[in-house]
Amino acid sequence: MIYLLLLLATLNVSCQKNQKKLKLIHKQNFESTIDGKQVHLFTLTNKNNLVTQITNYGGRVVSLWVPDKFGNFEDIVLGYDTLEGYLQSNEIYFGALIGRYGNRIAKGKFSLNDSTYNLATNNQDNHLHGGKKGFHNVVWDAKQISDSALELKYLSKDGEEGYPGNLYVTVVYKLTDHNELEINYTASTDRATPINLTHHSFFNLNGAGKGKINDHILQINASHYTPIIAGLIPTGIIETVNNTPFDFRAPTPIARHLNDKNQQLKYGFGYDHNFVLDGSGLKVAAVIVEPNSGRKMKVITNEPGLQFYGGNFLDEKDIGKGKNSYGYRSAFCLETQHFPDSPNQSNFPSTILNIYNQYTSICIYKFEVKN
Repeated sequence: MIYLLLLLATLNVSCQKNQKKLKLIHKQNFESTIDGKQVHLFTLTNKNNLVTQITNYGGRVVSLWVPDKFGNFEDIVLGYDTLEGYLQSNEIYFGALIGRYGNRIAKGKFSLNDSTYNLATNNQDNHLHGGKKGFHNVVWDAKQISDSALELKYLSKDGEEGYPGNLYVTVVYKLTDHNELEINYTASTDRATPINLTHHSFFNLNGAGKGKINDHILQINASHYTPIIAGLIPTGIIETVNNTPFDFRAPTPIARHLNDKNQQLKYGFGYDHNFVLDGSGLKVAAVIVEPNSGRKMKVITNEPGLQFYGGNFLDEKDIGKGKNSYGYRSAFCLETQHFPDSPNQSNFPSTILNIYNQYTSICIYKFEVKN
C-alpha cells in the first residue's frame, strides 16, 4: 500500500507540468477470491513513467498509460475499474491472455494421432479463444518479480475444454525502459496438443473511450492474408492482399476501404482477419499511429500471423473505466498468433506442441511518438 501511494505521488508530480494526472485503479477493486484462488491487481512501471496494471484474473491488462507528443499521459486500453466489471461484461476478452487456442477452430473439432477431439463450442458452432472457460476466465498464479515485471503461471489440466494433455503455461509481462510492453509465453505438455496463445487488449491510441479508431493510420507487414467464410472460419487458402481492402503494406487509414463492396468485409462485419506476416523470426508485424496525439505503437513478434480486429462488435451500452462508453469501432486489436483453425488446415503452419518440446512465443507492443 505504501509503495502504491508513493508511486501515485511520483507519477502525479511528473505529470503536473502538463496538468495531466494518472488515475490509477485501486488494487482493492480487484481483491477477491474466484474458484478458491486469490485475485490481485499488480502495477508495473518503467523509468519513463509508463505504467501498466495487470490482474491475475485472466492475465488481463487493466490499464496502460503512455504519453502523447506533448508528454500528456492517457490510458489507451479498454477495460473496467473493478473486477465485477469484467465478470459482468458482454465483451469478455478485454485485455486478456487467450488460450489454449486463440481464434477459432471450426465446429469445435480436430483430429490428432488417430483420435478426434470435441471442444467446447462458444461461437455459434465453433470453438473460440479456448472455449467457455478459456485462459481469460481463470485465476493465474502470480509473482511480481520486479517493479517492471510480472510472472503468471497456469496448469491447464488434461481434458480442460476438451483439449488433450496437461499444459504447463508461463507468461511474463515486462514493461521495459524502451517503452515496450513485452509478453513472453512458454509452455510444455505431457501429451500432444494444439496451442496458440495470444493477447487481447483493445487499444485506442487517443485514449480508452475517446472516439472511434477509424482515423488511426495502420501498416501491416503482410503480403498475404487468409480469407474467411461466414462464421470467420478460414477457407484454407492463402491469398495476396494486392488490389484488396487488406493491403496495409503502406500506412493507410483504417476507414479508407471499410465501405468497399467486398465479400470478405461483409463476412467479418469489417476487419476481423488473419494476416500472413512477411519474414521469419522476430520482426515488426505492424505499426499504427493516432495522428492527433502522435502516439505510435509497433507490434513485434516471432509469430507467423496477426489478427486485426476493428472493434466491429463493441456496443455503446458497455460503460467502462471512468464511466466512458465503449462504442462501435472505438478500439482495435492486433493479436500475434498462428493462423485460425490450423489443426484442421494441413497447409497452415502447425500449432501442435509435442511432448518434450517447448512452446515459445513473444509479443512486444512498443510505444513511441510521432511529431
